[in-house]
Amino acid sequence: MITFTIPGQPVGKQRPKIVKIGGFSRMATPQKTVSYEGLVAMTAQQAMAGRPMFEAAVAVNLFIDCQVPASWSAKKQRMALAGEVLPTTKPDCDNVVKAVFDGLNGVLWRDDVLVVDCRLRKRYAATPRVRVEVWSVVDPVATELPLETFADLVPAASNDAEADVFGTIPPRQQVEHTR
Repeated sequence: MITFTIPGQPVGKQRPKIVKIGGFSRMATPQKTVSYEGLVAMTAQQAMAGRPMFEAAVAVNLFIDCQVPASWSAKKQRMALAGEVLPTTKPDCDNVVKAVFDGLNGVLWRDDVLVVDCRLRKRYAATPRVRVEVWSVVDPVATELPLETFADLVPAASNDAEADVFGTIPPRQQVEHTR
């Protein structure tokens, strides 16, 4: 498994812009996206430490830790850090995934088409960053997903007939919820 942390506020992939160069129009990726993808690539390269790129199917966990707005009251900031207020603002999770995956192309894997399982979580944190975990799903030693970090996100099944979509989440005891 390869794990690394991309420092700083997460950045979503922005749409290409039309620019004119020498009287010709062309599409250009915004500089903010190019810079972030470069940071992702550099961080992943350091984590790879000379290991070869993944060449077969991989699974990925992404933990998107967003900065708590400084303009919020101290009480609301504490609530955000405790997970009582969730980051339902920009950047969108899917755009962060695009920026991270595109930055990993040619560094961690040949292309992001190799990702067959992706789980993500977006929360507020004291230190903004994106934590990345990548592992091979065809390696006989690493076939089980490390889901202990997502255990609190997995709903208990209502009956034995229900199966996990991924087929990998260990069964949990049924918990009664009352309102």
